[in-house]
Formats: sequence, C-alpha cells, structure tokens
Amino acid sequence: MVINFLPLSESERDQLLASIEPLPIRGQAWPAWVKTVAWVILGLIVLQSLVAFNKAGVQVLFSMTGLILLVVFLALAVTTRYMQTSVTTIDSQGLRQSWLTRREVAWQDVTFAKFVPMLASKRLVVFTKKGKPVVFQGGTQDLQVAFAKISLAFKNRKV
Repeated sequence: MVINFLPLSESERDQLLASIEPLPIRGQAWPAWVKTVAWVILGLIVLQSLVAFNKAGVQVLFSMTGLILLVVFLALAVTTRYMQTSVTTIDSQGLRQSWLTRREVAWQDVTFAKFVPMLASKRLVVFTKKGKPVVFQGGTQDLQVAFAKISLAFKNRKV
C-alpha cells in the first residue's frame, strides 16, 4: 500500500467535513475516568509524601533526592491540571487542542492522520507539511468517531 503524504484536495476535505458534521465537534481531551485516576494517584503521592516526611523529617526536602521528588511532583500536578481542562476542537478550519502549549493544525497543513485507539487515550496523530507529528487526544465518543473518520479519509485515498 502506498501512502500519499499530500494534503487533502478541496473536494476530499469537503467530503470529510460533511461526513463528520455537525461542526464544530468539541469535547474533553481526556476521558473522565483517566482524569479521576490522575487525581487519585496525585492524592496518593501527597499522602505517601506526608507519611515519609513524618518519619524522616522536613530536612529530607532539602536533600537532592527531596528536591528532585518535589520537582517531579510539581510536574505531575501541572500535567494533571492540564489534563483536567484540556479541550479538543474539530471545525472547518482544522484541529485544535488546549494544552500546556496550544496544539493547532489547519486542514491544508495536514498531510496524513492516523487514529491510535489506546486504552487510556484515543489519539489522532496528525502529520503536517513540515513532517512534524501533532497528537490530539479525544476523550468523548464524538471526537473518537471523528478521529476514526479523519484517519480513514487519509487511508482510503486514491494515489
């Protein structure tokens, strides 16, 4: 099978957008259960840290190991917060996702798309004209169906 790494033609894009209407499709980037598990794990880390600090004392925070653990915890907390608030949008202009940095790809820049249905996150990996992959998460059924249709539009193209 030969893969065509060219953007969709205008008619192909119109056909794709018609198949995933009504636009815009907007939803949470991560499923609710994944966000809940992330908060539970973060809470367990806090509880475990409190127990450890009770036994070892607060001075352990000022060791190199303590500082590394604190930085890792803060990174996990920031990631969990963005997982909670991240929204993916598909519209006639392209795909967008709010995240630490905004992910945005216009339809005319998409050269290939692959739907990757993983357990915790259904993803659409989009390749741009620059060759750079951009990953969008879909936490809702509507987004996941649209991701599958977008992927099929690129897979079923006639070369």
